[in-house]
Amino acid sequence: MSRVPTLIMVSPKDRPERRSLRPTSSGAPQRSRQQGGRPASVPPRTGQQRTSSSQQRTSPHRVSTGARPGQPRSGQQRTSGGGRGRKPPVPRWKHWLRRIGVGMLIAGASVALVGTLGLVIRYASLKTPTPAEFALYQSSTIYYADGVTPIGTLGQADRTIIDATQLPEHVLNAFVAAEDRTFWTNPGVDFGGTARALFKTVVLGKKQGGSTITQQYVERYYSGKTVTDIGGKIDEALLALKISREQEKIEILGNYVNTVYFGRGAYGIEAAADAYFGKHAAELSASEAALLAGILPAPSRWDPRLNEDQARFRWNYVLDGMVELGYLDQNLRALATFPATIEYQAYDVYGGPNGYILRTVLNEVEAKTGITQEQIETGGYSVVSTIDEPTQRAVVDGMATIPEDHAPNLRIAALTMDPMSGAVTGMYGGADYLEIQRNAVTQDIAQAGSTFKPFTLVAALERGISLDTVLNGDQPKQVPGFERPVRNFGGVSYGDIDLVAATRSSVNTVYVQLNNQVGPAATREVAVRAGIPEDTAGLEDNPSNVLGTASPHAIDLARAYSTFATGGFRTDPYIVARVLDKDGETVYEAEPLRTQVFAADVMADANYALQQVVASRQGSGYPASELGRPIAGKTGTSNDNRSAWFVGYTPQVVGVVGLYQVGPNGEAEPITAFGGYSQITGGTVPVRLWTAMMGPILERYEVVSFPPRANVGVATTPSPSPSPSPTPSPSPSPSPEPSPTPGPVVTPTPTPTPPLDIVAP
Repeated sequence: MSRVPTLIMVSPKDRPERRSLRPTSSGAPQRSRQQGGRPASVPPRTGQQRTSSSQQRTSPHRVSTGARPGQPRSGQQRTSGGGRGRKPPVPRWKHWLRRIGVGMLIAGASVALVGTLGLVIRYASLKTPTPAEFALYQSSTIYYADGVTPIGTLGQADRTIIDATQLPEHVLNAFVAAEDRTFWTNPGVDFGGTARALFKTVVLGKKQGGSTITQQYVERYYSGKTVTDIGGKIDEALLALKISREQEKIEILGNYVNTVYFGRGAYGIEAAADAYFGKHAAELSASEAALLAGILPAPSRWDPRLNEDQARFRWNYVLDGMVELGYLDQNLRALATFPATIEYQAYDVYGGPNGYILRTVLNEVEAKTGITQEQIETGGYSVVSTIDEPTQRAVVDGMATIPEDHAPNLRIAALTMDPMSGAVTGMYGGADYLEIQRNAVTQDIAQAGSTFKPFTLVAALERGISLDTVLNGDQPKQVPGFERPVRNFGGVSYGDIDLVAATRSSVNTVYVQLNNQVGPAATREVAVRAGIPEDTAGLEDNPSNVLGTASPHAIDLARAYSTFATGGFRTDPYIVARVLDKDGETVYEAEPLRTQVFAADVMADANYALQQVVASRQGSGYPASELGRPIAGKTGTSNDNRSAWFVGYTPQVVGVVGLYQVGPNGEAEPITAFGGYSQITGGTVPVRLWTAMMGPILERYEVVSFPPRANVGVATTPSPSPSPSPTPSPSPSPSPEPSPTPGPVVTPTPTPTPPLDIVAP
């Protein structure tokens, strides 16, 4: 009789039905062990036999699982004969990974749901603002230093609003090709661009664009300001979506082109068409419209009159986009020519000498704060300049005393400056900005002439060479470094004279010898330390640099001589004191710095020598002595009288007057004699204009003396210069003959033989 030991020996704890089940990847439960209650690798006990599947189904100990006949129980695989091994157990850490993953997905979905609900609620709550409250810009005012008296108000240009339906399609589509090539089909927002903008704004801290025309329209037409914070960008995008649903595309585009700034004081397409082409916007060709649309991102810098290369690049970009989008025929594109623009007709606010001040202020505001001219003219700013109103009036009135018989192409540069702070208190960049839009003080350059001699004097004092040092001032004199003999102005020989007399009379032959003693590199280094920019045209380490072959700006000379006036402290010139926004909040305030670059005793001796230029009857600046107070200064005239200067100062104020004459091609030419003088030098008209300018100004200051002479160094009497012709300098100085440049900029041209035999005081 056969036994069935397997069925009799099964205990409750060994029953497969009682064992724990794990969910499979498909969600069905699965046994954690192989059938039989033990791992597949463990053989059955001795004396036991495996039961067949038919025996298991008929066993009285079987616990029902609800499976249909012929189907395996849930989580149980069919066995066939000998039975298969069960799957290995899943490690516990995978359980935790699954739970964490599911938790993160749920959390992420919750955040996304909340964020989406928030955006939906914000979108529903946003109301379209009233355009009239924001579309009109606010003008800005530039003030004198008192913060009350206006120099000029900017942003008063008329804006002519026109219906977009009056504009040709090619005009409107030019802006689509330039600014938003999916405008006609997008929902009002470029989600990718907006995301990039938010990332760069929030993560990198950079202002970033990426807006569609609709977003730009919302920004200009409704908010009136540039949005950079994340909340503002989100609101802008939501409002753009809402506006895109509420308004027709043609209305959005029309309002956009009526609102944006095109440069030249023009707001809106109608004003821009008039400012650039002298016509109505409806008359614009595709080529002209492409130019206006192309310069839109930076119209003040990309005006074709100022930057034709960039304007032409953008013009091509827009036309190519119009072809790509099907707005312009390829054949017409090939025939397109770059359109000519009319001369810029500036507003009357820029008329007269004050126009140069306004332009200089705007340039400095942008350089210091990043606030552009467009933002100034539309943002309601108040800009307080350093220009003192009585001083400015004296500067302008002083220049008006120039004899009227001068050449019409004569230019005058004049300015006054507070040497202790660097504040520019008066400026005359020309008679009328509307006629000549180049500032004679900050943009034009002219050879410095003998105004460079004090730099050699300071270099000598720093090297222990006393003012009592005697050198021979006869002429002509052969000096090492010059191929031809050096001569003095007027052909005068002075004999043996000390450095005070040589400075007073601006003796060339003495100063070229002194420059050889200290080294031309020392003269250049002192000039730079005083405030002459290192990249000044013609500023080189050659023996002739003492005679002023470099060509600085008038404001550069003012800065350098301010260093003398303060006793060795250098400051940086500035013209913007502070900037306030439309709410009266200060967004910028100047913080003048002073740096000591020369010893006080060296400055005391240099200022003593330079006072003799004015105080002595033999001094080239003697006419300024009529003001009856201590004044130091230096005259300067370049070869052939192409420029003439006087730089004079007291401890409280520095003044510069320079004359130069501009030829037809923008190059310097000899100043035509006028005013009864046979030739114009620094000691003639410039010093007299300086005196007329400074008289009323100095009346407002108490009389202050310079520190006494310090007697630096040791007096020497060097041997005369050798008479044989020396080897010329391998890198001779530039000739005073300038090379042509665009606009009235005097720039010296290098020549192998410097004609420096006669340099006037």
